[in-house]
Amino acid sequence: MPPHPDLAAFLAPPDPAVLPLPPAARPAEGIRLLRAVPYAVRDGSRPLELDLWLPEEPAGGPLPVLVFVHGGAWRTGLRDDAGPRLRAWRPGPFARLARAGFAVVCPDYRLSGEAVFPAPLDDLTEMLGWLRVRAAELGLAADRVVTWGESAGGHLAALLALTAGPAVSGCVVWYGAADLTAAPPRTPEAALIGAPAADAPERARAASPVARVTADAPPFLILHGTRDTVIPVTQGRALAAALRAAGAEADFRPVPGADHLWIGAAEEDVARVFAATLEFARAAVSPRTTPEAGSRVR
Repeated sequence: MPPHPDLAAFLAPPDPAVLPLPPAARPAEGIRLLRAVPYAVRDGSRPLELDLWLPEEPAGGPLPVLVFVHGGAWRTGLRDDAGPRLRAWRPGPFARLARAGFAVVCPDYRLSGEAVFPAPLDDLTEMLGWLRVRAAELGLAADRVVTWGESAGGHLAALLALTAGPAVSGCVVWYGAADLTAAPPRTPEAALIGAPAADAPERARAASPVARVTADAPPFLILHGTRDTVIPVTQGRALAAALRAAGAEADFRPVPGADHLWIGAAEEDVARVFAATLEFARAAVSPRTTPEAGSRVR
């Protein structure tokens, strides 16, 4: 016998779109942090949560949004970790961005040990929907969103920007993969796809940002170390070339001497990369300007 309709409704998971928001913490002067806010509750899976960093006193009007997607080879990672070179910053990178006038969203997504592609992209797409629903309540400009990620998160940030339509105004990729169509067995890329690329070519192509580029893509800033031994700099260069070939804007900035995670880069180079990210994000959400292309971190 099926459950009574009232009981079925009672047993249904809560809707994150209407759940009360947690009380704000204040991890740095002038900053509010809403930590572990549920944005998706999926059957058979852990609830997916996000952290939301906000300025204590917004300058006026809805806040532009910067979505940070964490790295970790698609199989591990923490949503509030922007990489080892930024962990010791005080104030941290998200507090700095909030002080600069952004709402910073750091979401969870399902990892490759939980579900294969397109699960993480589906999660991030749902997160954008949650932001739109709660934008007025939170004082957010849901039509002025920049995605940003590092490593696996850079790959997912690029896919989100390329598939979300006009909801995303720009994308910043730090040393992210761009083409997964040659992923061999027993690699993080194959684990994401659920098989070696040769055994799942359509899914590998769908998971490759270079294959999702169109002329409608938002502007991109792509930063990649020239000595990256995990994801070669040729991946970043290929994404920029695909975007430009489609007629979209792409600012590709190789970072001389830097390995993956900015290992080997001087502190001033890491600071310049972060400053370039903020500058690009500001330009991308401005109705009056567009990011300039062709510059280089030196």
